[in-house]
Amino acid sequence: MVDPTTGPLAETIFHLLLATGLGALIGLEREQSESGGSFAGSRTFPLIALYGALVQAFFPSVLPLAVGTLVVPLTVAYVGKIWYEGDIGLTTLVAALVTVILGAMAMHSDRGAIIAIIVGGAITVLLSVKDPIHEFANRIEESERRASAKFILVVLVVLPALPDRSLDVLYGLNPRFIWLMVVFVTGLGFVAYVLGQTLAPERGIALTGIVGGFVSSTATTVSMAEKTTQNATLYHVCAFAVVTASIVMFPRALIEIAVVNPDLLSSVALPLGAMTVVGAVAAGVLYWLTASDEAVEPDELKNPFRLRPALLFGVIFAAVLLVSEYANEWFGASGVYATAFFSGLADVDAMTITLSQLAAEGTVSTEVATTGIVIAAIANTFVKAALAWVLDTHRLVPTRVDCTRCRRPERSGFSRRVNCPLTRGRSRRTSSRNLRETTPSPGASIWTLERTQMLCNHPSNPQRQ
Repeated sequence: MVDPTTGPLAETIFHLLLATGLGALIGLEREQSESGGSFAGSRTFPLIALYGALVQAFFPSVLPLAVGTLVVPLTVAYVGKIWYEGDIGLTTLVAALVTVILGAMAMHSDRGAIIAIIVGGAITVLLSVKDPIHEFANRIEESERRASAKFILVVLVVLPALPDRSLDVLYGLNPRFIWLMVVFVTGLGFVAYVLGQTLAPERGIALTGIVGGFVSSTATTVSMAEKTTQNATLYHVCAFAVVTASIVMFPRALIEIAVVNPDLLSSVALPLGAMTVVGAVAAGVLYWLTASDEAVEPDELKNPFRLRPALLFGVIFAAVLLVSEYANEWFGASGVYATAFFSGLADVDAMTITLSQLAAEGTVSTEVATTGIVIAAIANTFVKAALAWVLDTHRLVPTRVDCTRCRRPERSGFSRRVNCPLTRGRSRRTSSRNLRETTPSPGASIWTLERTQMLCNHPSNPQRQ
């Protein structure tokens, strides 16, 4: 608690300046956006924050009355602004009232000052992204809005009603913890979903992979795989998106571990970090190869705030948590590793949170939890590679191509060079626009690799670039 009468003068001045600075930050944003008009700007907002700080410093008992007293003149001034300018909106008025509270929080204590800084920064960002927020709201379909509203309503009703203890009828599972993790994982995906919708359709293929990795890396893999069957020239672009989405799985797991069991983070950071670096190198190579490839229009992301997928994840998470406990009790570390592998085939988030929680409770050791999380991540990566192959996405892996001049089949795919006998063994650069996909025969199965023709750049080739 900052006491201006007995505490150090420097501390009091620092907190007063902090409150004034937060008010100036919000005021500058309002003035720059011209949303405040003649109502408030870069001078009024600092004074409002300083007002709240001084009241908190010298008259803390009357702070609610002081804030209420300020509501009347602010409201009158804002009504006058609306009357003369015709600009109807309450954002600046509400921001001014919140600024009073921020000034008081900054003066209350060191912890209050930290919270005021975080909240003030968040308010400034929120005020500055008015247009993207409105674009996002207009881009969301009515069905998605209803689904989000239902999900949030269920969360608000169900979460407080669930008992926060282990229940024998659920074999020792804690229902509130399970539902809380469902909300956390779904919320993490929703943040990425909002980012993707806000930046769409301008977002590039890199951001498509990143956002898709947070929402659903498996769905991103399937989506990119299907695109290669529609347009063979997109195989580098789609492969880059798939690798990027797979890389995001590792930082996402680190975020989940940091929330559930921060003590485990130092042990898991090295292996998951190494896997991230390796994936980033592969993504960098693919990004270089996509330099002249066509752009790919990403599919619309599905809103993670849907009840059915959330309930499905809750069931998977509860099952994985229960099986992991019994596997550790009956078979020890080997049972945990086997459970991690098979769980990772379906969902890596459930196993990551499960082992983080078991390590926090002391049921499994840190080494076992770390190894299990890595096994689950590797298994999930193998699943994505298998999906890319099964879904007729031979463009995501090296395939056979022919030079239309010499008719010699060669291996290509991640490489954009093709060997031709006319080049005497030398490898020539090719362009993605020279790729022409032949029409498959009727009834061809998805296991049939379609023949693709590629032109080499030998000088004797009349159709070279």
